Amino acid sequence: MEENYLKLCQKILDEGVEKSDRTGTGTKSIFGYQMRFDLQKGFPLLTTKKVPFGLIKSELLWFLKGDTNIRFLLQHNNHIWDEWAFERYVKSPDYSGPDMTDFGLRAVEDKEFREIYRQEKDKFCQKILEDDEFSASYGDLGNVYGSQWRHWQTKNGETIDQIQDVVDMIKHSPDSRRLIVSAWNPEDVPTMALPPCHTLFQFYVADGKLSCQLYQRSADVFLGVPFNIASYALLTHLIAHEAQLEVGEFVHTFGDAHIYNNHVAQVQEQLSRDIRSFPELKLNQEKTSLFDFEMEDIKIENYQPHPAIKAPIAV
Repeated sequence: MEENYLKLCQKILDEGVEKSDRTGTGTKSIFGYQMRFDLQKGFPLLTTKKVPFGLIKSELLWFLKGDTNIRFLLQHNNHIWDEWAFERYVKSPDYSGPDMTDFGLRAVEDKEFREIYRQEKDKFCQKILEDDEFSASYGDLGNVYGSQWRHWQTKNGETIDQIQDVVDMIKHSPDSRRLIVSAWNPEDVPTMALPPCHTLFQFYVADGKLSCQLYQRSADVFLGVPFNIASYALLTHLIAHEAQLEVGEFVHTFGDAHIYNNHVAQVQEQLSRDIRSFPELKLNQEKTSLFDFEMEDIKIENYQPHPAIKAPIAV
């Protein structure tokens, strides 16, 4: 199944059009693509490069808690959302350190600046962990995924718990065509640190199996998509576990699927590697609700990937 992902990478390299982007990095891009993963045949954690499953677990649990502050992530040594919180801080009147304009690109191109940036971001993360007031001001990312999934705000001032609602429908109305969760709330998009890339997902129950289809409007294929595949596969497993169903397929549908220009060499290296067997997912069978799962309740076994491949993140 991993060949589905590698075929996408190759298609973008071969056929992608050059496009500018918000970060100024530039991409090769295609529009409209779909991959399918049979979750009965193994857990889709890529093997052509090591994908850090601990980060995927902690991020998904963060979403499921309805949390939007990076403090929880930092407590679990997860730094994948740091840059967006840090960007908000350095643009604020409270920041008085070195100039951090375009820090993402400059950190790649300038070794001396990269060290200054690292020091400033480390100080920022430490302060998020230690200072409640600072964390409340600059650790929060706005109404990102966790908020939309668990606390969607209505025009009447009420909240909708979309995850709980969809779980209840899967249990009691499994043939419904409304098993949908949306993270794209047009009213909240302007105030989010990063508008949702994975915007909407739908579940489908057939033959005692739960499948999930994700629509992703924007996909960083080298860095982000391996996380997205594993995260939604894990979410499908967790909900299937609570609903006492087997897992079916994860269907990944893309809008703009792109490779950043400064990721091309890394993608080519990954494409040169052989595919290995997917690992197995093990869940704590004593937990009955997906909201009760903690890090130690979710494990993978027999994961033997190629080494990780580093690449800069575009902010």
